[in-house]
Amino acid sequence: MEPQHTPTSTEPSPRRGSRGRRIGLGLASLALAVAGTGAVLLPSAQATPETRSATAQAENPYERGPDPTESSIEAPRGSYSVSERSVSSLSVRGFGGGTIYYPTSTADGTFGAVAIAPGYTAYQSSMSWYGERLASQGFVVFTIDTNTTLDQPASRGDQLLAALDYLTDDSPVSSRIDSGRLAVMGHSMGGGGTLEAAKDRPSLKAAIPLTPWNLDKSWPEVKVPTFVVGADGDTIASVSSHAEPFYQSLPSSTDRAYMELRNATHFTPNTSDTEIAKYSISWLKRFVDEDTRYEQFLCPLPTADLQIAEFRGNCPH
Repeated sequence: MEPQHTPTSTEPSPRRGSRGRRIGLGLASLALAVAGTGAVLLPSAQATPETRSATAQAENPYERGPDPTESSIEAPRGSYSVSERSVSSLSVRGFGGGTIYYPTSTADGTFGAVAIAPGYTAYQSSMSWYGERLASQGFVVFTIDTNTTLDQPASRGDQLLAALDYLTDDSPVSSRIDSGRLAVMGHSMGGGGTLEAAKDRPSLKAAIPLTPWNLDKSWPEVKVPTFVVGADGDTIASVSSHAEPFYQSLPSSTDRAYMELRNATHFTPNTSDTEIAKYSISWLKRFVDEDTRYEQFLCPLPTADLQIAEFRGNCPH
């Protein structure tokens, strides 16, 4: 699938004005000539940006935000203003509460949603940077606390699903969410829990395990599009024992990708990281929003560079 490159410059050439006037005069003469025959000129070749946007949204009703560029997916903030709500553990069942980040405006309709779990002994604060960054790109994001900080991956997977159920059924932002477009993310044991959730609920649209840890190394049951992120310097969940076998065990028929960060550690996902953000945004946009404008960042596969040690995967099906 060929990538779609977005033009980065709209600066006019020095002679564009005079050429435009010549074209305008020519069109005017043509209009007069045609008028004499009673024919009608159709304006399809002069569609406005609003018309093109309306047409694109009609083709994909889940498309949200302006056309993406390399700069827009690397930026700390997207095009949406973001609000947030705290959720007390006393007001929910099945997980430990958390913080919901969501686009403030409802003008574009509903949004896809993603629940994010922290790692072993960690709290939602370790994942808070994903909240506004992803929400500002057009998602409802729920960074959660787990029932206890020692919960194992299977439990964290159940808690991610409970958090999504709360978001869509009982949360104060439920009316902003499309319950058919949900995803999960998580770090370390939360990443292992992400795989557990994807296995248990194949209707999910995307899963992103971040330097994941799990005693189960094989995931042939997972049909959810999955983007695994590993770190070359991870000494807690080494890629050779966790991220790589997790990725390799995913069915080849499943949309899947594996990115190994260079000069990174197990805890790299806990602080703002451009590579994690740009490809997570692209993955969520492509599979939660079915937005093919983002395929250009996933296919052809990114190449190794100063930040990425390795990138594997298949182009989106």
